[in-house]
Amino acid sequence: MSISVIDSASGMNRVLTANTKDRADLIRDMWAPMAGMYQFIPGGVDMATVHQQNFGFCPDSAIEQVREGLESLVAADAWARIEKALEYGVAALSSADPGVTIPDLNVLLVLGDPTSKHFVDEVQGISGFGGISGYIAITVWPTCRVLDRLEAIAVHELHHNVRYSPGGVVWNPQKVTVGEHVVSEGLADVFASELYGDAGYTHFVREETRSDDRVLAKVASGLGVTGMADFASWVLGDSSARLLGAAPVGLPTGAGYAAGARLVRAYLDATGTTAAHSVRTPASDILHIALPRLGLTPDAAH
Repeated sequence: MSISVIDSASGMNRVLTANTKDRADLIRDMWAPMAGMYQFIPGGVDMATVHQQNFGFCPDSAIEQVREGLESLVAADAWARIEKALEYGVAALSSADPGVTIPDLNVLLVLGDPTSKHFVDEVQGISGFGGISGYIAITVWPTCRVLDRLEAIAVHELHHNVRYSPGGVVWNPQKVTVGEHVVSEGLADVFASELYGDAGYTHFVREETRSDDRVLAKVASGLGVTGMADFASWVLGDSSARLLGAAPVGLPTGAGYAAGARLVRAYLDATGTTAAHSVRTPASDILHIALPRLGLTPDAAH
């Protein structure tokens, strides 16, 4: 397998130094290697729109701020660090589960929109997507916390990517459950923590959310919800749900990550295994063991 970390430093620099009218096309060029993520959509998609949907920086605002952000990423050696982390993560997954499929990876790191209050404040400068085999997109605003966690962010998305690669878990957009999404976030965070300690845990989740039994119980009550339309509500929380046009259900930001980590930890403690070894384990198997150990009914997952 190969890891191709796209030279988006050069790509972003071209965008930032171009005439305003040319910037959208240059963003499309930068995202072009990721177009395979959308091969299932007839005619494809506009990659400039994908950039925007991933909280990418605007081509016509806060340009000086974005230039400074790019300088920070370059100074932090972000691209080389991410590549090295992915190599480390691949080795860990392959060792734990020798039969696992590791796809060739296209990896894109881009700067987010510093003018987006939700992106900067609510999700604290990170948006990752690794759920389509062979592609990882990471959007960041380079705060000290984000820069400290670059490796953990990368391997979190890697765990998702391998889980949903051939031979792993099948993600059916119509039939997939909140339970699968919650478990996948928990597995990815715990996997990152196996490699990088406490930095592995997604940082926009508040500490009080991680230990709140009411949050856990509320998320558990929605584990059987099917279809992706409500995932923002149950996994990301009310703020993201409102932004994405979904109905809030009364959960704080990152509630699904917090609940997922607790569920996965309960499962791993009971079975003596690891998140790396469990990359292909069905969510139903994890929930069947984890829910009773946390005082919750297994029926919550169905």
